[in-house]
Amino acid sequence: MRDDPTFVEQIRRDLLDVRWPEPQEIRGRARRRSQRRIVVSTVVLALAGVSAVAVAAPRTSPPLVQPAAPASPTRHEITTDALLQPADLPQQVDVQLSQSGLGEPVLLDHMLGACRTSQGRSDGWQMSILSRSQTLVPKRAPEILTESDGLVTQDLFRLNPDAAVHLLATLDDLVAPCAEWVSVGGYTVAGATGTGAATHHWSVVQRGFAGDGAALLRHTGSPPVDQKTGAPIGAAPRPTTTAVVRVGDLITVLSLGQGGTELELRRLAEAAARRMCVAANPAC
Repeated sequence: MRDDPTFVEQIRRDLLDVRWPEPQEIRGRARRRSQRRIVVSTVVLALAGVSAVAVAAPRTSPPLVQPAAPASPTRHEITTDALLQPADLPQQVDVQLSQSGLGEPVLLDHMLGACRTSQGRSDGWQMSILSRSQTLVPKRAPEILTESDGLVTQDLFRLNPDAAVHLLATLDDLVAPCAEWVSVGGYTVAGATGTGAATHHWSVVQRGFAGDGAALLRHTGSPPVDQKTGAPIGAAPRPTTTAVVRVGDLITVLSLGQGGTELELRRLAEAAARRMCVAANPAC
């Protein structure tokens, strides 16, 4: 065995020589610290613009000033609790895929943007400050997921407050050029190739059902046909509906997987608006 004391034994010996202050001494030190804090606070107030005469003349009682109401702190980060939660869905969720970004466009519908740019217009998307996205997947989902496997896709964006208001206020104008649009493109079906065409329609079908403003954007399309012969080359795309909801400076874009109804989407939009309150400016 070694004769040198262990580290723990050395600490124990050292502590025997420490003098611990009496309770009265501890309280006295606390009073002196409080007095020093009062002096420092007085100096800070003077530097902040308080009258030097008022600071130098403690005998004169200063006029009573009502404290200003504290301003709500500005929220910047979008936390995950501002998104829809598994408890908001009518069925169990097993997987949640999430990501965040900076300076992303508030994209409502890929094909709607293509419709606008094909006419020489801008795509019309507002730019966000930051964003957070998620896809909620049902319990026991397959390991390899497809778009139809998702229950809900949600994008949540923070915008300049005026841009957030403008987005919903001008949604009808954004959609108007694409009330009826024919898309044309090449196709290959069962070894046959050609040029196909399909007609698409977008419309705003409901408003004002959630948050500080909300809208349902519906897309429908005709079955694609061969442009030369008019022969059908595929089935009509499934109609889709997207919910757009604003709470303060936040905008969320929601869509459901296959089988979801507009009534279910509206209910989720209302739940999403309540969740957004924890991150919105101004606070709900």
